[in-house]
Amino acid sequence: MLRRIFHTFATRLSVALLSFAVVWLTARSLGAAGRGVVSLFVTDCAALLLFIGLLGGSSLIFLVPRRNVWHLLVPAYGWALVVCTAGTVLAGLLRPVPVSYLGHLWALALLQAFLSINISLLLGRKQEAAYNALNMAQVALLAGFLLLAFMGLGWREVPVYYYAAYVAYGVPLLASFGLLCRLPDQWEGGRGLRATALELSHHSRGAHLSNILAFANYRLSYYFVAHFVDARAVGVLSVGVALAEAIWLIPRSAALIQYVDLVHADDKHAQLAPTLRVARLAALATAAAVAVLALLPPALLAAVFGPEFGAARPVIGWLAPGVVAVALNVTCSSYFAGLGQYRINNWATTLGLLVTVPACWLLIPRLGIVGAAMASSLSYLASTTYLLLQFGRATGTGWADWLPNRTDVAYARELVKNR
Repeated sequence: MLRRIFHTFATRLSVALLSFAVVWLTARSLGAAGRGVVSLFVTDCAALLLFIGLLGGSSLIFLVPRRNVWHLLVPAYGWALVVCTAGTVLAGLLRPVPVSYLGHLWALALLQAFLSINISLLLGRKQEAAYNALNMAQVALLAGFLLLAFMGLGWREVPVYYYAAYVAYGVPLLASFGLLCRLPDQWEGGRGLRATALELSHHSRGAHLSNILAFANYRLSYYFVAHFVDARAVGVLSVGVALAEAIWLIPRSAALIQYVDLVHADDKHAQLAPTLRVARLAALATAAAVAVLALLPPALLAAVFGPEFGAARPVIGWLAPGVVAVALNVTCSSYFAGLGQYRINNWATTLGLLVTVPACWLLIPRLGIVGAAMASSLSYLASTTYLLLQFGRATGTGWADWLPNRTDVAYARELVKNR
């Protein structure tokens, strides 16, 4: 498991660096206002993908070890088409956006949905190398195309991001079909398809509700800032958020592998000790990375991203406590998801949302993007505290079990030595 976690972390680190390159390229080339438009588009796509997960998402990983791949893919694709179409229409009714924007939103959300479904199926079959490679290819293509257009051709317009995204999602999608076809599963006609679709729906609703609520906690502030301030402020906020949240690749890499192992394990309790050990190390590494990030001077951010983005420094500082809290949050939520106990995760994210909405409403009109960062940290801390309490009740662990010790340090050294 150590080697698999390291490889997944290494891949996610590479993805995070390339994602940082995308943030940098869009910020430098489009300015704060252009970056804000891109951020809202990405958020709109992410919102659609979340509702697509109501008939897919992590439940595909949960079910695919025991079900035919193609019987899971068909209902997931059909639901994706319905959600993308309805969601695009709704976006056009709720916000004054051009028709061209809606066209790109529909097409790119659908491409992302199909790719997400395919790679989830591959991961559920423990095709982790393919999962990592496809994720890497997607962000590498996006960064490469933007670099060529912005820096090579001097083509610095928001639509360039859309065109780059078509390439970035389309090519890996085609490759993922080839990988799925190599699996031993054979299409068996409609036999068993309806039963599989119903089972997928049953698991997905409970498993994915917490993801929808979590998205609201993570990104609702963007819409509040766009409403109370402007797109330029959203652009500055998005840079601070992107830098802070990039650190989550540390705990999420560990949690992803542990979730897959827990789903496949016959003895669930035996997974508790390695889960806690890796979680402690991930939280420690997250705290160290956040401390370094929070110490970056505004002048450095302005030099890297452009003069408008020095204002992202306070955002990072106020997000720091929440980012560290989420390192523990993802461990607990992955553990409960692996056991199929989605209700606990749903209550945790609901609690976070109950903090997010009033905090955004009260703080953003007065403090702008700093208020948005405060609201996010308060939400993360509330939901994480609830999860830690529930985890302790379920496993018998106490607060001391989350504190790193000498054994963990030796474990980390062995991990690096045998990578």
